[in-house]
This record gives sequence, structure tokens and C-alpha cells, in this order.
Amino acid sequence: MSPAARRAVGLVLLGVVVAVACTFLGRWQWNRHVWRDSAIAVVETNWSADPVPLQSVLPTTGTALTDADVWRRVTVAGHYEPDGTVLLRNRPVDGAPAYHVLVPFVVDDASAGTAPAPTQAGTVLVVDRGWVDPGEDASADVAAPAPPEGTVTLTARLRQDEPASSRTAPPGQVQAISAPQVLAAGGTPGDTYDAYVAMTAEDPAVSPVPGALPPPSTDPGSHLSYAFQWWTFALGGLVAFSLGARRELQDERALRTTEPVAPAPVQVSPSGVELWPTRDTPRPRRAPAAPDAPRRRGGRDEDAEDALIDSQLADAAGRDER
Repeated sequence: MSPAARRAVGLVLLGVVVAVACTFLGRWQWNRHVWRDSAIAVVETNWSADPVPLQSVLPTTGTALTDADVWRRVTVAGHYEPDGTVLLRNRPVDGAPAYHVLVPFVVDDASAGTAPAPTQAGTVLVVDRGWVDPGEDASADVAAPAPPEGTVTLTARLRQDEPASSRTAPPGQVQAISAPQVLAAGGTPGDTYDAYVAMTAEDPAVSPVPGALPPPSTDPGSHLSYAFQWWTFALGGLVAFSLGARRELQDERALRTTEPVAPAPVQVSPSGVELWPTRDTPRPRRAPAAPDAPRRRGGRDEDAEDALIDSQLADAAGRDER
């Protein structure tokens, strides 16, 4: 295989590798687009749906919250444990620093009065009641608004429990909304759910209350356009490297069809030493080039200048002789 053919094969293989990599990157962005679309569909479906009893979605504390039930509104009867209030750190709201107020809610009836008898009594539900300002440098103690006292009918949106954080936090604060970690930080015992809720309404209502949590974003992002960009790069790269390989083969073919130029003969002295070429050394014949523009031949002005120079030289020589 000629060097040009090897270079052509290398370019084609490189183009295939680039095309495959860009294809997989485009597929990855496409999957993210599909996932984002499904998450937006869940938000749009559950956000405006009527609330249902907590028991109908989470019949037991061991029931996992499915993706299809996230942001769904539920109602539950019980009472708060304000002594177990915990603040969530490092969770901005609309780009501004904030602490989330997490309060344990002891369930009295997960059916909210729809069942003949109370259900899941004694279980503990972590409630995100909203956010408070952490202050200028988050070093001062934050006094969160107190929740309602006594029996409360809570309406809230279901959220999936977050993984427990390994980062340390000051007493009474956490770095993630992991229900067991929140209850441990607040010193509240009890069987909890594999989920938490974000408060939307309380009956009876109190004032003041923490700041309302903003709705989730329904912006689909740029994943779809990124996917098409990667696929365009895959096709364009394959075409570009293929054209480069073709150019290598064409250049080699053109070089083969060009008439080779005979090298100049080497002159060697009688003693066997190679000599440099001289003017008398025949040179290879070159291909005829395009004729140059005609030069102007010397006229009377040039002859007069030559005669003047000769006379000046003769005068100078005569003065030297004298």
C-alpha cells in the first residue's frame, strides 16, 4: 500500500471515529431532551390537579414515590412538632440565598377523614414550609415563623426524598432534604416516609409564614438543538475526512502521470571526486514556460550613454599617464 493510500485510509478511519462519537453525543442529548419533556409533562399534569389523601398515593411509609406522582397535591391531618424544626442550607430561591424551613409533621390521619378510621397515625412527615432570609453572611441565628398549633389539615406537594448528605452542618441544620437525616438533626423520633412534602396551605392558617417556594421550571432547555448539532458534526466530519482521503489519492495519481525530469549527470574528476556542476555541465531540459513579455531593445539613447562612459574612461586614463 502506497503512503498516499495509507494516509487516505487513516483519514477515513478518523472520520468514522469522529462520526460515531458525535452520533453518541447527539443520542445522549436526545435522551436528556426526552427525559426533560416527560418531567415537564408530569409538572403540568400534577400542578393543577385536585388534592388527594396522602394514603391514596403512599399507603405505607415503605412505599416509594413514583416519578408520575411527583408534585402531586395531597392532604393529611396531624400536628406539627416545632421543636424539631431544621433549616436547610445552601438552597437558593430564585437565585437569592435562602434557608428552607423543615418541620416534622406527626400524622393523625393519612386519609384526611375519608376513611372510616384514622390511618398511619403516629408516622412522621417532613414538611418544607417555605424559605427565610439567612442574613448577610448566614452567621446569625434565624428565627423561622412558627407553624400552627394543634390539629392541622395540611395540603402539600409530594417530593422525592433526597440522598443523605455527607457534608457537615451546624446544629439544627442539614445539607439535604433526606427525611431520616432531617428528623435526626431535629431530634424527632418516628417512622417516616421515603418522601417529603412542600406546603401549599394549612387549616387553620397562621401569619406570618415562610416565603412561598417557586414553581419548578418548565423550560425544555437546549438539549434538542444540541442533539441535532452533534449529528450535523457527525455527518460533516465524515464528509470532510472522506474528501481529504480522496484528495490524497488524486494527488498520488497526478504525480504518477507527470513525466519525470532526468537528473543532471554527475561530473567526476579523474581521481574519482564528485565535482560541482559548472556552466558547461548540461542541465536537464525544463518544460517550456509561458513566454515573457518582450523586452525593449537598446536604442540611440543607450548607445550615446555607452559612448559617453567610454570617453570619460579614456580621459581618466590619459590623466593618469601624465
